Amino acid sequence: MPDLKSIPDDVKWRLAADCAARLPALYDVAFRKVLGEKYDEIEREIWIGLSRRAVTIARDLALPVKNAHDLAESMRTVMIILFGPDYKSETIDVSDEGSVIIIKRCPFLDKGYEMGANGEHTFLRCMALTLMTVSSLKKDYPARYVRSMCSGDRQCEIKVSTEKNRKQLRAGTK
Repeated sequence: MPDLKSIPDDVKWRLAADCAARLPALYDVAFRKVLGEKYDEIEREIWIGLSRRAVTIARDLALPVKNAHDLAESMRTVMIILFGPDYKSETIDVSDEGSVIIIKRCPFLDKGYEMGANGEHTFLRCMALTLMTVSSLKKDYPARYVRSMCSGDRQCEIKVSTEKNRKQLRAGTK
């Protein structure tokens, strides 16, 4: 029998992340039939609880959150830690006070589809986690989904900007 230490850390991380990515879909398939719509309420609380852990990870690692770019990059780092190396994303800065997290590959969506879950439920999980984590890390920089792979878009786009910057962009001023 191989010694656990002989298995490379990146292999262990990939396997653990794969298992974690399957869990939401497995729970969904098992419990949604019994609980119906009540399942979404219960599950939202679980993902909000996970957002508290995400905030703790960001703070324990002293990840920067002083502006939109820092916040978006720190959020990406936490998501990779939580969801594994198959989570592929990048940050694009759109202004001094606004950045967009572009998600190109999401293991929860991929594994969810594999397990028979639909994207709508995956989106509710992700939204609860992401919006709560970002607002907990920096209250004056709320996040907003612009696009979502769960609803058929090619990639997810999550805009992080100050409320002031959002109002200026909507009004067409800078």
